[in-house]
Amino acid sequence: MMRFLVFSDLDGTLLDHETYSFDAARPALAALAEAGCGVVLASSKTGPEIARLRAAMGLADWPAIVENGAGVLEAGAAPEAGTEYARLRSWLGALPSEMRAAFRGFGDMSDAEVAEVTGLAPNEAALARQRGFTEPGLWTGSEAALEAFLARAGEAGIAARQGGRFLTLSFGATKADRMAEIAARYAPEATVALGDAPNDVEMIEAADIGVIVQNPGGPGLPKLPKEEAGRIFRTQESGPHGWNRAVLSILSREI
Repeated sequence: MMRFLVFSDLDGTLLDHETYSFDAARPALAALAEAGCGVVLASSKTGPEIARLRAAMGLADWPAIVENGAGVLEAGAAPEAGTEYARLRSWLGALPSEMRAAFRGFGDMSDAEVAEVTGLAPNEAALARQRGFTEPGLWTGSEAALEAFLARAGEAGIAARQGGRFLTLSFGATKADRMAEIAARYAPEATVALGDAPNDVEMIEAADIGVIVQNPGGPGLPKLPKEEAGRIFRTQESGPHGWNRAVLSILSREI
């Protein structure tokens, strides 16, 4: 039986917030591979974005959770166009013109525009626009109009989650939902989840061992109930440095 199955956020967790490098985590990634433990990437990134990173990390033999849990990129599979994204775009297209104009999604932007609003390089912005399940966008209307927009979305079974900058539309499912599905498939002795942001909390709380990776530039996370019981702990170092130390400590049973 697999000892640990690790679920990890990317930006600010396994990837450095500034450089997007995972080099500092290479020792722990190697130790996990040697121990026969799996690593499932779990991110807001799209399938094409994650496929490239997964291959670079040597994790292509494991599934990945994409677009904040809205979809799964299976082990060894190439990303495919998702019908859910087409449904979201169709719903947007049927909205009254004034309401529709207030939401500008990635599908309404060029690669250059997405690069400008996200800070991504143009080639990375192109991958971010290859969506399968969710539509992030910028809301420019009033608060009252937003309430009406959200109500209409809810009637259509569409969930809307406000992040730091983008309002993201989806048909539901979270990182924690996908973690449960994948963990049931592999049946490890224990699950480990690492993340640094509010959208990682459900996954961290649902794991047998949760790790909050320090992110000085992020919004921070409140103290979680399982921290008192020692089921969730926080790293002193940020990004892949904190990730590396936490995973090596878990493997050596220091925690």
